[in-house]
Amino acid sequence: MSPGDNPHLLLGRVRFLNRCIECFKKGEAVPECLCYVPKEVCYKICKDSSSTSSASTGASAGGSTAGKTLVSVFESPHPTPHVKKCAKYNIEPKKGTCVRITGEEYCNSQGLWVKINKEQLEEHRPAQELEEGWILVCKHKEGGDRLVPVESPETISRQQQLFGYDHKPCNRWEQVVGVENALYMGSKPQIAECDEAAVRKLRYVPPTWTYECDEDLVHYFYDHIGKEDENLGSVKECVTSIDVSSCTEDPTAKASCLTDGDTETYWESDGMQGQHWIRLHMKRGTVVNKLILTVDSTDDNYMPKRVTVYGGEGDNLKKLSDVTLDDNLIGEVCVLEDMTSHLPIIEVRIEECRDEGIDVRIRGLKIKLSCERDLGLNADVFQSSNLVRYPRLQGNTPEVLYRRALVIQRFICLLDTVLQHLVPAWDYSLGTFNHIKSIKQFLLLSKRRSALITQCLKDSETSKPNFMPRLYINRRLAMEHRDNPSLDNSCKNTVFNQVYEGLKPSDKFEKTLDYRWPARYDQWWECKFIAEGIIDQGGGFRDSLADMSEELCPSSAECPMPLPFFSRTSNQGSLEARDYYVPNPSCKEFHKYEWIGQLMGAALRGNDFLVLALPGLVWKQLTGEAVSWNKDFPAVDSVLVNLLEAMENLDQETFEFRFGEELVYTTLLSDGQMVELIPGGSNVAVRYEDRSEFIRLVQKARLEESRQQIAAMQAGLLKVVPQAVLDLLTWQEVEKKVCGDPEITVEALKRLTRYEDREQSDVRVQYLWEALTSFTNEDRSRFLRFVTGRSRLPAPIYVFPDKQGSETTDALPRSSTCSSTLYLPNYPSAKVCEEKLRYAAYNCVAIDTDMSPWEE
Repeated sequence: MSPGDNPHLLLGRVRFLNRCIECFKKGEAVPECLCYVPKEVCYKICKDSSSTSSASTGASAGGSTAGKTLVSVFESPHPTPHVKKCAKYNIEPKKGTCVRITGEEYCNSQGLWVKINKEQLEEHRPAQELEEGWILVCKHKEGGDRLVPVESPETISRQQQLFGYDHKPCNRWEQVVGVENALYMGSKPQIAECDEAAVRKLRYVPPTWTYECDEDLVHYFYDHIGKEDENLGSVKECVTSIDVSSCTEDPTAKASCLTDGDTETYWESDGMQGQHWIRLHMKRGTVVNKLILTVDSTDDNYMPKRVTVYGGEGDNLKKLSDVTLDDNLIGEVCVLEDMTSHLPIIEVRIEECRDEGIDVRIRGLKIKLSCERDLGLNADVFQSSNLVRYPRLQGNTPEVLYRRALVIQRFICLLDTVLQHLVPAWDYSLGTFNHIKSIKQFLLLSKRRSALITQCLKDSETSKPNFMPRLYINRRLAMEHRDNPSLDNSCKNTVFNQVYEGLKPSDKFEKTLDYRWPARYDQWWECKFIAEGIIDQGGGFRDSLADMSEELCPSSAECPMPLPFFSRTSNQGSLEARDYYVPNPSCKEFHKYEWIGQLMGAALRGNDFLVLALPGLVWKQLTGEAVSWNKDFPAVDSVLVNLLEAMENLDQETFEFRFGEELVYTTLLSDGQMVELIPGGSNVAVRYEDRSEFIRLVQKARLEESRQQIAAMQAGLLKVVPQAVLDLLTWQEVEKKVCGDPEITVEALKRLTRYEDREQSDVRVQYLWEALTSFTNEDRSRFLRFVTGRSRLPAPIYVFPDKQGSETTDALPRSSTCSSTLYLPNYPSAKVCEEKLRYAAYNCVAIDTDMSPWEE
């Protein structure tokens, strides 16, 4: 029974999730039931009929000898470097019986392992010396026999004698969570005995572990293995052909749309009600692990309501599954899974559509084969060498990180079952999502989130405007203003203000734009550029957006600010985010801030970008995430953060020597405005014993300096984007959707790089470019920031040889951000160069001094 069908189970899970969230936030062990592992699981050998390997090659579970099946037992699931892994024992299960094993699992690059304890081993090999052993029950990406969990007849009989014939104990962690947290009328179901040692391993929290470590682990997990099978499987690798019952006359709705990977296209039938099917002719030897359809509830009565799947050979097809679809589903639904043998033909039959619809629309079809076994987390990906971008995770063993990731994965699985009940609807008030907001980064791993976001955006969508506004823009005047903004404080000639004024309704009957149109409506207005020969078919509109972005947050730190809405951060000349801007605390044009928020919302809903170089401090407040001084404010004013931290730790003598009577209760805001922290603060000196209160007041004033402006931007954003969407997206995702992903290519870097005492053909330079080619875009952004202090192009780079001329594998590269110079050591290979550059880019921000390494 799903939580949606049982309110007691639903409420129990919500309460339990809140308990888990508190544990994550405090860095404490999660409740035991989330880490439940059964003490005993029975397995039997499952023959893989699709395997073409001979018996002598052995199966995942062991090997075959003269008709006997042997199960290999190893001392450890961990491979020993340069040593071939040999089994300690082979055990031979009796024909028709099961093998008793513990429920503790471990997955690595070899496959899925389960632990067998001493008592269970002695059933097969009395007087053996092992305290525990490990059995490889299933290999990655291989066919062959495998061990599968089953209910042991002996166990069932014993339990029925003890608890009655209706008894079925809970032996899965999801069931245990439900039993321990839901309300029951009468007696609760029995829980199978747990493996206490395995539970302790899952609940273990390292002494220095914090919530930030969990966030880093989620991001690492998401980057490496957390994304839900984006390319679940190329259907061309699985099938020889696809037949459909019928096709509409619309040439854009043919059967080929099932496999084009585009959810905007679909196959549409054209036949009798209830007579629609998709027939897959499978390639020889393929065994289906998952068959998934993509549907969209906005297709109304074209949406399938009930689907059955048949399989077999020729006309002899047997029913394999019967699935009823949720009326509100937008996304993927699995209609067939865990087949154990090859089926030459698989037929998907659409038995009925929603609201008794006649024809059907299916937007996609994906297949995953059993040879692509998805065994879950792989402990080997948590090796220390892979964690260079996550310094907080380094120092923890792969086993600790693996088990912590398993706990987070279980938490997300539970969250996904209730997420649709927690998200506020477009028409309702805020506040139902507060607990989940505090662990928003965890939502990256949610499999339900994407469909909910799509649903919320579609529910709040309006039709496109009846006419497209036509704007007349004089870009020459805008350029003149940009060169010398002081000549016109009204800024009326900027592209931003010309567009703003041009979009005002011309009479009381004309409606203002609501920006909630469909995503495919990709031109919001038409631009007529005065004295320019441009016919705007989208290019002029995009140019206007780019011009507005440049006026709001100029890409050059040297040019004057054309508009008053944002102020440059104080990090000019330091490595920390010198290209960021914050809303200007002195600017009170809140109606225009609200319009900026609406434009951001339109960019989020559509395919165009409004590039605003805002720090995480601003994005977090826009999306409702909590902000902190030490984590977020260094991107705004790192000097002040360091100064206050040093002040907190000063002794009284040093404090009085450095500040005397000069330190008063005032602080400078981002716009250069001096504000008093207490009434008459400019005349009150800060005493040593009051420095903590002074620091608190400064932090509060600076964190809240743009509160009104951000609130106005958020109000505009929420007019266009439902609160639920902002709740479900992380601030990084909102930034990416609004501003785009600033790609930094190696080719662009090469065009902007100059060399001193080196030629481009020099081996050291070639190693640099080989290393940067291996970098991800985020790595290159970090590298650019390490060298120039900017995270986006354009930024010139000057490469000098390091002072130490001899070859080295130990020295780190150094940089001077004032002169955008990289001092590159003489590395022996591109691989060493890559490792050192990446380490410096992620870990050497704090030691940057902006000094030349030639200086003594």
